[in-house]
Amino acid sequence: MAKSGYTRPPPIAEDTAPSAILFVANCGPAVGLTHDDVAAAFGAFGEVEGVSGARVIVRFRDPAGAGAAMVALHGRPCGRLAGRVLHIRYSVPAPAPKAPAGVSLPVALSSSELGIPGIHLVEEFVTAADEQELLAAVDSRPWKKLAKRRVQHYGYEFLYETRNVDSKQFLGELPSFVSKILDKIVTFPGVKNCTTKLIDQLTVNEYPCGVGLSPHIDTHSAFEEMIFSLSLAGPCIMEFRQYPKGSWRAPSMVNGTDETSIQDAQCIRKAVFLPPRSMLLMSGEGRYAWHHYIPHHKIDDVAGQVIKRSLRRVSFTFRKVRMGLCDCEYGQFCDSQSWWSCW
Repeated sequence: MAKSGYTRPPPIAEDTAPSAILFVANCGPAVGLTHDDVAAAFGAFGEVEGVSGARVIVRFRDPAGAGAAMVALHGRPCGRLAGRVLHIRYSVPAPAPKAPAGVSLPVALSSSELGIPGIHLVEEFVTAADEQELLAAVDSRPWKKLAKRRVQHYGYEFLYETRNVDSKQFLGELPSFVSKILDKIVTFPGVKNCTTKLIDQLTVNEYPCGVGLSPHIDTHSAFEEMIFSLSLAGPCIMEFRQYPKGSWRAPSMVNGTDETSIQDAQCIRKAVFLPPRSMLLMSGEGRYAWHHYIPHHKIDDVAGQVIKRSLRRVSFTFRKVRMGLCDCEYGQFCDSQSWWSCW
């Protein structure tokens, strides 16, 4: 149900300033009275511009009408509303949502501003029409339910227990509905010459509002260097973290925020805003040596602006399965080269 944008204030004090908007208790749809019934009753005191909400809000054109209704009806039975005793307060605008407490990390609006080697971001990588077609395509197919989100896998299934894939279990070619994306990826900034097929695995994630992603590096031995992530349906912040060897710990979440890492002076943190329809490439240092993380928030603070997350965000993650060991130059984070696993 849509919210009215107004809220019930504290009980009236003598110095409460009248407004043109009233919060009216003990009437409305919950007790069998329509908004039209309420508008007709309050219309006797001035022009009513609208009535809304299960907890009824009556909006007058001017404060005088609201004041007259307050004097005549507050605490008294109203014959035009089935004799119900109305309890009325002046209403006030609902406070704007606040950014999560403790979050002061600057959020970059571009990959150049982010400044991590190997990270590239392109906005409007697909059109709004393409976005709707992609969402319709995955919604027509079965989802696999995890604890807090739903997923689909194509090409190879990602195994969350081992954070790897079984390269011997090929599920088939990637679906035709991503063909346009695959064709366009080869022109993406930062894409390197590749003698084999660039992409052969796709994971689709659906994140409900408030659900994020724990800090991790995609397992080196599971996937090749380039990882592409297409954001659809809603925005989010993606945070990147670089931990010195051996200092990484599972996050201690408080109100959706990883408090431990915020206080860890050894952890380097950077963040970038991912708008809907944007494509992110993680390669090189940004893919191999930085953990990526989506905070578990319902709202984000981006350049001083509070941005609400959508009811859901859907990501398409495109990768190429690695068929051998990783020999990257970031050995301290590499499971193929070190006993210590970055996850």
